[in-house]
Amino acid sequence: MALKYSNKINKIRTFALSLIFVGFAIMYIGLLFKDIVWLMIIAMILGMLSILFSTVVYFWIGMLSTKAVPIECPSCGKQTKMLGRVDACMHCDQPLTMDPELEGEEFDESYNSKKRKTEE
Repeated sequence: MALKYSNKINKIRTFALSLIFVGFAIMYIGLLFKDIVWLMIIAMILGMLSILFSTVVYFWIGMLSTKAVPIECPSCGKQTKMLGRVDACMHCDQPLTMDPELEGEEFDESYNSKKRKTEE
């Protein structure tokens, strides 16, 4: 079975969406402790902070998405956005690169790290 790659933008959006659901779950758990007011307040504050943090993450990925390079996927032919030296298609998860040095190389997300660039 081959490794499943996914687009960086989609990973971050999924993380932000999960923060929203976690925040709501924490607040619902807080409702179970109506009798212990301080515990309910702490749960509500933690849930609200989780939702606020997801808003910050969504804003950040939106700004990052505007800087991403739009390309056409050679596999599915759809428009996708690419961050870094290697990424995956947003639609079909095809590994992509625009770096001619990496053509034909095994797909590895560590090609995007600055530490790896200095080692080469």
